[in-house]
Amino acid sequence: MNDFSDIRILLCTTPTNMCYSFDSLMGQAQQIFRQDPMSGHLFLFFNRSRDRMNILFWDKDGFCIWYKRLERGTFQIPRAEDGEQTLELTYDQLTRLLGGIDLYTGRKRRRY
Repeated sequence: MNDFSDIRILLCTTPTNMCYSFDSLMGQAQQIFRQDPMSGHLFLFFNRSRDRMNILFWDKDGFCIWYKRLERGTFQIPRAEDGEQTLELTYDQLTRLLGGIDLYTGRKRRRY
């Protein structure tokens, strides 16, 4: 069984090109988050309109990219402090973000 207690969920608050693949996202993880991409942490990237998301993670023997495109609506990214490029999310915040739940009110956001 895997121990997920050490996995961090790191979110980039600046828009990222969704055409980026493994190498470019690895470079972003190193440059923006100052983290080793092979650490096993989840690195979240969003496009400018926040209707697409990439999650980069290392899976013991290779990188994986999970990509999600919303048909309607946007992802709600938590507010960052002044000029912060990165945020760390909890597992609960990630599941709410993916499920379309408003992070502040707990209400379901408009989706497809």
